[in-house]
Amino acid sequence: MLSVIWYIIIGAVAGSLAKLFMPGKDGGGFIVTVLLGIAGSLLFTYLGRLIGWYNEGDSAGFIASILGAMVLLGIYRLIKGKGAAKAIKD
Repeated sequence: MLSVIWYIIIGAVAGSLAKLFMPGKDGGGFIVTVLLGIAGSLLFTYLGRLIGWYNEGDSAGFIASILGAMVLLGIYRLIKGKGAAKAIKD
């Protein structure tokens, strides 16, 4: 139970820092920020294992979690931007 709370806390901090480092108007509130941080951590953990940076059972560090959240935020903005441009075009 304590590890789940720890993931939420790290996710909240990592997601918040990712939004701080990449300013802009994004939808979503605190819940989306937490999910962004958790998903970024999971993304970089998985990629780190594929590349060989992390062993099985290791997880991404704090900085990698922030970078993962920034990557996901960038992807979200690309998808959101294309959808908005398409809506204006139609």
